[in-house]
Amino acid sequence: MKPSIEDIRHLYKPKVKPIEWNHNGHLILLDQSKLPFETTYVTLTTPEATADAIRTMKVRGAPAIGITAAYGMVLALFNGSLSTLNDALEALRKAKVVLDAARPTAVNLAWATNRMVKKAMDLSNNGDAKTPAQLRELLIKEAEAIFDEEYNAEIAMGLYGLEKINEGDTILTQCNAGGLATGTGLGTATAPIKIAHALGIEVSMIAPETRPWLQGARLTVYELMVEGIQTTLITDTAVGLVMYKGMVNSVMVGADRILRDGHVFNKIGTMKEAIIAHEFGIPFYALAPSSTFDMKSKVDEVIIEERDPDEVRKIRGVPITVEGVPVYNPVFDPTPPKYVTGIITEKGIIYPPFARNIPRMIGE
Repeated sequence: MKPSIEDIRHLYKPKVKPIEWNHNGHLILLDQSKLPFETTYVTLTTPEATADAIRTMKVRGAPAIGITAAYGMVLALFNGSLSTLNDALEALRKAKVVLDAARPTAVNLAWATNRMVKKAMDLSNNGDAKTPAQLRELLIKEAEAIFDEEYNAEIAMGLYGLEKINEGDTILTQCNAGGLATGTGLGTATAPIKIAHALGIEVSMIAPETRPWLQGARLTVYELMVEGIQTTLITDTAVGLVMYKGMVNSVMVGADRILRDGHVFNKIGTMKEAIIAHEFGIPFYALAPSSTFDMKSKVDEVIIEERDPDEVRKIRGVPITVEGVPVYNPVFDPTPPKYVTGIITEKGIIYPPFARNIPRMIGE
């Protein structure tokens, strides 16, 4: 019998907690920019500090950014100068502008801030919140609901993804789409693997390093080894060889944005993995909650974020090339739908043709 979400919640206990909320108005984040060498936590008390933590990748990964942004919105209401509901609503609108600008490609960020503003308007209009303090407490519950929905969605994705895993499989991923990226400890692309491991199914992972921030080497390897899952680290340039040699049974990656036609925007290097996997007949799956789908944008309308050139010129502050060399440093790439075997969501697995099947499962 297939385990239920409650079965997995009881069985699987995350060993890493990237996001914690302190009801005194503090948001506590595990600083992922310091991992795996330092386990350091940062305490945030304002939307501006939260936006900076998102921008500087102390927290990263689409779902984790969404959860963090939701709590960042709440922090706007821990301001003693707010005397009316209108003051509180205006503070939320300003916080949304600040937070949305932190990582424009991650659709979960704007999704979360939009949800918090809408919830605040509803609570104000229907009289459930009559003071800024009441609104704040109810929005804390909304942020908590976003966290719980994400965790349950990841378990559901993990159970669907488990259907694509056999005993002894090795799965290749990209970047970090684990519990650090989602804020829950479970993850999207790692959810099937962690659940399989918890159920006693032998499974292992291959993690490319993911230059220039090395999220694979620093984060994916870290959290999988903490969980006791067999993991092999490779260079980004070894992806083709390990597939050619038959060392990979499937590819499972996360996503920062998925369009209604099936284009998957994920960490740079994902498109390369998908194309190579397609060439060698290896299944390629993207795992993401329904909040990651962008049902309006065309592929050429999506802004691909470019980051500081020194991230490429240096590794952890140490120069590795000629000073001042021009750099192109895009963070994401779009994987065309022809290379995607399936998209695994909390609602089920979506197969091609995506332009027809994504709206059917996700909605318009």
